[in-house]
Amino acid sequence: MTPCDLSIIIVNWNTRALLAECLHSIADCRLRIADCGMPDAPIYRSTNLPATEVFVIDNASTDGSAAMVRERFPWVQLIENAENAGFARANNQGIETARGRYVLLLNPDTEVHAGALEALVVFMEGHPAAGACGARLLNGDGSLQPGCHPMLTPGREFWRLLFLERLWPRATYPIESWDPATPRRVEAIKGACLLLRRKALDQVGMLDVSYFMYTEEVDLCCRLAQKGWELWYVPAAVVTHYGEASSRQAAEAMYLQLYRSKIQFYRKFGGLKRARLAKALLALAYAPRWLAAAVGGLFSARARRYARTSRRLLAELRRM
Repeated sequence: MTPCDLSIIIVNWNTRALLAECLHSIADCRLRIADCGMPDAPIYRSTNLPATEVFVIDNASTDGSAAMVRERFPWVQLIENAENAGFARANNQGIETARGRYVLLLNPDTEVHAGALEALVVFMEGHPAAGACGARLLNGDGSLQPGCHPMLTPGREFWRLLFLERLWPRATYPIESWDPATPRRVEAIKGACLLLRRKALDQVGMLDVSYFMYTEEVDLCCRLAQKGWELWYVPAAVVTHYGEASSRQAAEAMYLQLYRSKIQFYRKFGGLKRARLAKALLALAYAPRWLAAAVGGLFSARARRYARTSRRLLAELRRM
């Protein structure tokens, strides 16, 4: 098979309408769709545009997502899983098949703005030490969304949970104050839009499939940094990310999964001692939250739901 410049990989689970908008936004970028044996592929002749292939890996959706892709986007290469394989395993399916010199992991609940994909590829072409880069993410209302952050640590997580970020940012970057025209070195990039150099992936390996969902991109960023690859935030590339469209379908379960994945990350990169420290700090941070929510639950259904989730998290911490 002939190699191409860019492989876009989108893992979908029951986000049919958002996935369609995401694919429309990619088509509107007027990229050259690499030869994929499909006569209806929109091929644009300008040699200045990166040759691109697009994969959708559908994790056993029940909302007609796969049929929609087949019918409306024949230039997309569709992989249908018989069961929900999880985010990491499904992305790896795409990575294994992809031919691109660069691989873009893109959430289905995103819309790519004009020029964003070109800006990411052009940046990587000019920065051979960069193993990955990410876009400037916006919320649905146009406000700025954190697209990168310092590397995850138990101390930073505890600091954030104590609401001390506004006094002294340790777990987040002050992206609002950054020059929107200037790329910056960062430690971790959000997986909603993560462009990876194939050469770097070949060196460090693909996503760790032991993570079912969440934190797998932090794990990958950590491994890239350990091998000396740089990670960059590229604000010239703009992507709207509506956020957690899949996880909202099972909100409490996904909330617990988030912390399971974080504990797994601490155990992998710091051993049992670091994982135990993280669990102790989480218990210290969530015990008063649970108590406050339990009292508030006497008057508010929302507080009752939060109290229940906090109680479950505290109960399950020991087993994480």
